[in-house]
Amino acid sequence: MMDWTDRHCRYFLRRLTRRTLLYTEMIPVGAILRGDRERFLAFHPEERPLALQLGGADPGALAEAASIAAEYGYDEVNLNVGCPSDRVQNARFGACLMAEPSLVGRCVAAMQAAGPLPVTVKCRIGIDERDRFEDLLSFVNEVAAAGCRSFTVHARKAWLSGLSPKENREIPPLRYGDVYRLKEIRSGLEIVINGGILALDEAERHLERVDGAMIGRAAYQNPQVLAEADARLFGAAAPAVSRHDVVLAMHDYAQEQVAQGTALKSITRHMLGLFNGLPGARAWRRTLSETARSPGAGPALLLEALDEIERRDRLRSAA
Repeated sequence: MMDWTDRHCRYFLRRLTRRTLLYTEMIPVGAILRGDRERFLAFHPEERPLALQLGGADPGALAEAASIAAEYGYDEVNLNVGCPSDRVQNARFGACLMAEPSLVGRCVAAMQAAGPLPVTVKCRIGIDERDRFEDLLSFVNEVAAAGCRSFTVHARKAWLSGLSPKENREIPPLRYGDVYRLKEIRSGLEIVINGGILALDEAERHLERVDGAMIGRAAYQNPQVLAEADARLFGAAAPAVSRHDVVLAMHDYAQEQVAQGTALKSITRHMLGLFNGLPGARAWRRTLSETARSPGAGPALLLEALDEIERRDRLRSAA
């Protein structure tokens, strides 16, 4: 998610789940080839398994970026064909590419030929008036013929004009049945469902029909939703990690990062939802969103905010 799932966010989420596949923000291919490559691609080894999500429509440029991704140690390269923002459309990539399946196929083929990483595609169930199931199936068939074996499908269509990206995540109705039907017809492909999934209970129900489930904004806003993913979805024997331990781990990480010049707020902004639904959550958010911006604020702020949460909990228990 652009401006959200940066490397600090991913390191934080990895404290909660070791097995879930994480994605980078969608990175325009030009930023990798002509920009600050280290800024866009560097990541902590503990973030893996990790997919690099690319935005672009030039097969040659995407192939070069896929090769670079392999050098950096990513586990997968994902081509975003689902983002409907005007900025992305003006650069001729994202959801508008669903109208050009042959071009998407050429992009996939070039990326696969460039290196060893699996290439996946993230798309919508349709765009504008191209929203029949037959349109989705035709798109998937053509891109699969070029070599793509895994599709993450947002179960909403996208309107390329008239709706904001936020509205495109909320107004078009969810049509999970189209994604289920796609898996039934193309059973040999990996089909991952996306859109409106808020909890592991919902993900488990989807997994009865498809191969994977993507939880996006819900996991960002309420990170604890991922804490049981390893045990429930991957069969891990280890118990869910506690919020207390997550904060301690992030304190140590913040110490390292701040010493290297990272602003504390760049880390803490991703942690605001950690205590959502619990007493003291508002104070936690306020401390991390406001105090972390103060001059001289350091990693110890995380421990102070945790102490306040636990102090309140002790008072409630004693009452």
